[in-house]
Amino acid sequence: MSDVGAAPSGAPPVTTGGAARSGGCLCGAVRFRVGMPALWVAHCHCSMCRRAQGAAFVTWVGTAADRFVLESGAQVLQCFQSSPPAKRSFCGRCGSPLFFESVSWPGELHVTLASLDDAGGLEPQVHAYWSSRVPWCEWQGRDLAKVDLMMLTGAGPH
Repeated sequence: MSDVGAAPSGAPPVTTGGAARSGGCLCGAVRFRVGMPALWVAHCHCSMCRRAQGAAFVTWVGTAADRFVLESGAQVLQCFQSSPPAKRSFCGRCGSPLFFESVSWPGELHVTLASLDDAGGLEPQVHAYWSSRVPWCEWQGRDLAKVDLMMLTGAGPH
């Protein structure tokens, strides 16, 4: 993202209104609410996200950190410092990956799209770190922009 809150690669901003969305982990111990509209929605193909998710990519929803409320599960929420500027949060009970924070995106909290109860209207706008995608997933990613975010922001991988 070239500017905080800007849609990646010139994509149109996500327009889902100002309503909050709720979400949580697989076991239900961690519940949260995040204010809308989202800043952006992107599929991340960086090696760190792939390894943390155990998947070919992860879809993140960029949100304003001050619009996030942890409703329950503080006692089971675990954090892992995945790189010097970044940390990932997950449920310590069921292992569900939930959040990402980094000094590279100040004022933002990134939430896994799949952890939201209702993801309607939150369509991905871009593939981040497309050049890092795995060779064994032959999906070409529809007609979304395919960029290497490091080239846009100078930021490291998720």
